[in-house]
This record gives sequence, structure tokens and C-alpha cells, in this order.
Amino acid sequence: MKEYAVPAAVEVDQDLNITDLLERQVTENPGNVLFGRQLSPGEWTDVSAASFRDDVVSLAKGMMAKGIGAGDRVAIMAATRYEWTLLDFAIWYAGGVTVPIYETSSPSQIAWIVEDSQVKMVFAETDSHAKAVDRAITQEKLDSVEHLLTIDSEDLNELRRLGSDVSDLEVETRRSAATLADLSTIIYTSGTTGKPKGCELTHGNFVELSLNGTASLHEAINSSSSTVLFIPLAHVFARFISVICVAAGARVGHTADIKELVDDLGTFKPTFLLAVPRVFEKIYNAAMMKAEGDGKGKIFQKAAQTAIDYSKAQESGSAGLGLKLKHAVFDKLVYSKLRARMGGEVKYAVSGGSPLGARLGHFFHGVGLHVLEGYGLTETTAPLTVNAPQATKIGTVGQPLPGCAVKIADDGEILGKGVCVFRGYRNRPDLADETFDQDGWYRTGDIGSLDDEGYLSITGRKKEILVTAAGKNVAPAQLEDQIRADAIVSQVVVVGDGRPFVAALITLDPETLPVWLQRHDIAEDTPMAELIKHPTIINHIQSVVDAANESVSRAESIRTFRLLEDDFTIESGHLTPSMKIRRADVMRDYAEVVENLYADAAQARAEQS
Repeated sequence: MKEYAVPAAVEVDQDLNITDLLERQVTENPGNVLFGRQLSPGEWTDVSAASFRDDVVSLAKGMMAKGIGAGDRVAIMAATRYEWTLLDFAIWYAGGVTVPIYETSSPSQIAWIVEDSQVKMVFAETDSHAKAVDRAITQEKLDSVEHLLTIDSEDLNELRRLGSDVSDLEVETRRSAATLADLSTIIYTSGTTGKPKGCELTHGNFVELSLNGTASLHEAINSSSSTVLFIPLAHVFARFISVICVAAGARVGHTADIKELVDDLGTFKPTFLLAVPRVFEKIYNAAMMKAEGDGKGKIFQKAAQTAIDYSKAQESGSAGLGLKLKHAVFDKLVYSKLRARMGGEVKYAVSGGSPLGARLGHFFHGVGLHVLEGYGLTETTAPLTVNAPQATKIGTVGQPLPGCAVKIADDGEILGKGVCVFRGYRNRPDLADETFDQDGWYRTGDIGSLDDEGYLSITGRKKEILVTAAGKNVAPAQLEDQIRADAIVSQVVVVGDGRPFVAALITLDPETLPVWLQRHDIAEDTPMAELIKHPTIINHIQSVVDAANESVSRAESIRTFRLLEDDFTIESGHLTPSMKIRRADVMRDYAEVVENLYADAAQARAEQS
């Protein structure tokens, strides 16, 4: 199949905007709890729709009193927290446009975003964030920013007091002025290559996608649902979920400290989670390492395989009695404990950012967590496709959401169209022809295929396809995803563009290594510089690479690899905030390593001959 479209499930009034989603909640059920606000570890206080709206209006009035007008850009630089969403809606109520800035951004990155979008007001989370913004403004002599406020201070209370002279009519007039066609936010792509581009998303992108999304995902996201957001709200994925939860009346909690996530899940008890595949890999690997550390590794392996077999059998409708009994036994011994670590109430998980893989998808489904894997980009307001609860095919990223369509170009590129697609890049009209084809389809830059039922599968990024010296096309993601699933592997970058064969750079996961080392009689305090040369570890990684190679032809297989002492991280500049590899930066910083890798291989072959 080359094209698949799903008609819109909801007809949306053109005069609506994102704030109307909250207004509907207040009108229909003002006491409905929309947020759980964490006051201290384990202590959550409920925030009703009416209370949330009242505070949103109070802050919006303060912004208006400080001179924020319709269409003015207001930036938020903060970790994932309740105030992020509070300010987001307040900006919209004031008629403004929200510009997210990742809390990890450098002064130069901040300066680029502020200058390109002409930000008028900035909300920084802490004093250190405020100093970074101030440094960016000073160094680049930026004159658009008139107000710099800090969330962790009295600035928000001062804003509330300042707005007391602004009338309800004034803020209502401002709030209701925007329509579906108007700009709601400018999200700068974290960018795996080049300078970030500002994606202009409209109120319509969020409103139409949210209302159509709730129709498709109602079983998972509704007024009885709840979730804890922990991925950055500066990222479109978490931002969309934040908006759709308001549309559905679901309860949302926030946590920025991943180390406290398990405890937060235990006290909040969410019914669904939002995460990128790497989080699911870590949950699986941590559970496996814990089991092995407790001497129950074989039991866990049997339980994991049973979960996978059970999920596959359910999908085909042929789960036999013996498999059901095994599954029931492991449910008490293993699966229930895993669910308990996620709060005990989780039934669904929305996964995006990169392919999860069929094995992990079946594993989590088999333990009682239905993973709704989807696909999208910042340019598609997050989800273009998703596996809905009632229409799931594990191993794919689902069908288009209602109101959206997917098309596969002749060269395999995935094209998208519909209510989710952005209107273009800010200040870059020169990219229009490169971004959209002549029929208005958005060029995603990803390669994939559609099956006969319209389910999409992802092969990899078009620009990341490697072409070896022999002319063989290789999709790195297929190999990287399989290798990265191993318990002690953190990141993988497959190389080989213009080279005689395919190779890989691999880093080890410091979180899971200690238990693995203990099991293999290797001192836990062994320096990483020694571990990457240890025969036991090299042999293990070789076996992982060999297993991944079985899924591709010999010409596409990894012939050699190099273990690196330092991991690829957001801080090192080698991962985006959504945990995607910045391939160009890795290739630049590790160019000498790659050269030596191929030189060593060539020398080894010469010596053998």
C-alpha cells in the first residue's frame, strides 16, 4: 500500500483555540481534577479544572499588565513541572505564543531561539537558568526581551498581584480572539544536524489533533485516566500529551527527577505512561539485572519469553491452555511486581521518538502493559500515527490518527498530511519546497512502509542511510535498536558511509554494569578504560552484534566494533533532549576513532593474508 488516510472523527469549529479545551472542562465539570501538584516527595495535592483556570487567568492578567500583547512570544525555560503547563496556558489566555527552551540549552542556543522568534518575555526556572538567559541577551545584544522572570522566586506572585487591575472582560476578549489558524507555539527542533529550526504550530494543530486523538485513544486517555509526565515539556511529545489530557479531563502529575520516578509512580498511581523507547529498554534491563542479582535470572528469562509468547498468541487469537497457565504463574511471581514498580495501576504506555521493536512491545503487552507505539515529529505536533487500544499491531507504529494521512513516496520516504502538520518553519520560506511536495504532503525525512491495513513501519532516517564503498544501502536504526536492547549497552552508532564495510561505535551503560560485572566475577570498581578492553565484555558484545547481524544480509552486517570509554549523553552534545543520536556530532568528535577502527581492520586483514 502506498497511501492510507483516516477521516476526521470530530468536526471542529474554526473559531476555537487551545484555551477552549480548558473552558469546556470548567463548564462541564469544574471540580474535575486535572492536575496532581507535588508539594513534597510522595505528597500530591489535587488541582481542579476551576482552580487551574483561575490561576491561569490571574497570571495571564499579569502578563497583559506587563505589556504582553496578542501574538507576542513568551519563552519558558524550565524542567518538567506543574508551573510549566500553568504558564503555557496563561500565555495562551493572554493571546501570546509560547516558545519552549530546553533547560539544558547553552547561552548560544538560547540566544538563537530568542533572536529568531523575537521573544518579549522569558520565564526561567531557577537563578542559574535566569543567568544563562541574561548572559545570552547581553553577549548577543538582544533587544527584544523586556522581562525576565524566575519561577523559583516571588516573580509569579508579583505577576498575580500586578494583574489584579486587569478586568475579566479584557482577558476573556484576549483569550477568545485566536482561531484554529493562529499561531500557538514555536518549537525549535533539538536538531540532529544543523542549527535548530522553529516549527510554527497553530492552535488548530493542537485542538483538532487532541479532539480527534481522544476519539481514537478514549480507552486509554479519558476523565478517569492519569499520568505522570517526566520527559521534557519543551519537547512536542510531552506538550501534546499535556494538551490532550486537558481535552480529555485526565489527571496529570509532573516530575523532573528521573531518580525519583519509581517512587513518584508509586504514590501517584498513573493509569498510563508516556516515554521514549530508551525508557522501556531501561525498565526491562533494570528488572532483568535485579532478577539476576537476586539469583533469579533464569526465572526472569522464562517469564520474559512467556510474556512474549503470550502476547503473540493473543494477537493471533490462539493462546493455548498450557501457555495461559504458565502466564498466570509468572503473573504472580514476576509481572505483578513489575507493574507494582510502575504504580500498580498502569494499563497503557504511549511510546514515541524512535521504534520500540516487536520484542519489547510483546514483552510489555504480555506483562499487562499495552504499549501504544506511535510515530511523529515536531512538525506533526507529535503523533501522525499511533497504535490505538482497539487497533494495535505490535512491531508497527500504527495507523494515521483521525484527520491524518500517510503516503509512501517512490523512494520510500514517509509523507504526512492532515490536522497535525505544521504550517512551516519560522523565517524560512526558502525551505517550503524542500519541506512540502507539490501536493502539500510534508516530507518527514524518514523511510518506511505501509501494510495492507494501513499500519506504518519505520526503517530509518533518509539522511542517515549509509552507502558503503560497494554501493550497498544500510539503514543503521535496524542494527542499532537491536544492539541497544542489550542490558549493558547504552548507545550505538553504526558507521560505514563510503567505507568497505559496516562497523559500530558502542558505549556501555553504567547503571546496569555493576550487577553484570558481579555475575561475571569482574570487580565493580574496575575503571571504564579497562572494562572496554576486557575480554569477557568484548566477547559478550560480539555475541550481541552477531545476533543483530542475523537480521540483515552479510553486506549490511557489522564486521567490527569499538567500545568507547565515554557514553553519548545530552550533556556531551551527542544526544538530543529526546534521546536521539546526533550522528553528525558523533562522527565529528570520533572521526579519529573511526579512522583508527578501519585502519586496524585493514592491518589485521593484511597480516592474515
